Amino acid sequence: MNYIYLLINIAVIFFPLVLSFDKKVHFFSKWKFVFPAILLTGIVFLIWDILFTKLNVWSFNPRYIIGVNLLGLPLEEILFFLTVPYACIFIYECLNAYFPKNELQKYSLALSNLFLGLCVAILFFGYNRWYTLINFGFLFIVLAYVEYVNVEFRLMYKFYRAYLVSLIPFYIVNGFLTAIPVVMYNNKENIGFRVGTIPFEDHFYLMGLLLMNIYLYEVFKSRAVKKHA
Repeated sequence: MNYIYLLINIAVIFFPLVLSFDKKVHFFSKWKFVFPAILLTGIVFLIWDILFTKLNVWSFNPRYIIGVNLLGLPLEEILFFLTVPYACIFIYECLNAYFPKNELQKYSLALSNLFLGLCVAILFFGYNRWYTLINFGFLFIVLAYVEYVNVEFRLMYKFYRAYLVSLIPFYIVNGFLTAIPVVMYNNKENIGFRVGTIPFEDHFYLMGLLLMNIYLYEVFKSRAVKKHA
């Protein structure tokens, strides 16, 4: 039973890793952009995770982890910031390769404004809860920057499509993590609303995590193209 979280991590990355050699996507050829993006984003989220663990915003059920800890976190939790971003960037690239036409392009700005407004509204009512405050504050900053400050390339319409598709494995994986539970949340530090067993904030935690990873991934790709040119 103590291998549950580790097995979930393996399951998350298994098919994206195997399918990385697909002839149309050639995802393995983009690893030089993928892993730096994952590393930089992972550092930010690991600091966040360590802080939240110390503040008892969440904790980890010892029955479902192998007991190896680094920086005060279970090894499996650290692996989470590798396996989940890898799988999500893989989804992003597959969608771009197989479905280049994207109808979300004309709605992306409206969606961004909607999410920015949602962040402000939730921060207004939930600023006194750590998970709510940091989660929606972080998402607001990253989303506003990518949508309004970054003018080098447009990616939000591609991001939203990948995010929507990523919600499918998210509900499966996070459903397991919160139902067993492997990760236990302190409801005093979130708004207390759940979709099934998944805290409402988790949906936007995924959005912030995925957006930072994809943005940095695109930055590294763009720099490589310019350097080559």
